[in-house]
Amino acid sequence: MAEAARGTLFLVVGPSGAGKDSLLDAARRDLGSDLRYHFVQREITRPAEAGGEDHIPVSATDFSRRCIAGHYALFWQANGLGYGIPSGIVAQLDAGRDVICNASRAIVDIARERFTRLQVIVVTAPMPVLAQRIAARGRESVEEIEARLQRAKIALPQGSGVTVIVNDGELEDAARTFVSVLAAHRIS
Repeated sequence: MAEAARGTLFLVVGPSGAGKDSLLDAARRDLGSDLRYHFVQREITRPAEAGGEDHIPVSATDFSRRCIAGHYALFWQANGLGYGIPSGIVAQLDAGRDVICNASRAIVDIARERFTRLQVIVVTAPMPVLAQRIAARGRESVEEIEARLQRAKIALPQGSGVTVIVNDGELEDAARTFVSVLAAHRIS
């Protein structure tokens, strides 16, 4: 008997302000009822009322404990916050579901070591667009905005299994491209 197909882990990465959350929201609307896909809700050391993506807030102490206890399949720190992708994604992948999550460029190599079926979707935009979008969120101070823009200069992942989406035009256009990348992988 043939072994059940494992799902693919899609890491959606890119600089702050590139529109990762907007594209993920659009994909959830289009694919969220399709049981072949699982969209991850990250745990973040940011209060729920702070705005931004829908996440599970955790304290810094709980985050550290969860990292040590193996609660996360992947975790990292960036912009003064801790981020964790719950280890439950492994069961989703084993069940043949594609798992889609917002992640950091800094963990791509770690993810490549841990997950054999991995695709990276890099969402990016020109620096002036990033600056405008980050400022419009109203969450960060001028210093924090500058730090995020400096971090945007970090090299983007490259190589096989990497797709780049430049999100500098209409959101609907980038969202269509994003959903088509997920769907095309499913039928290939």
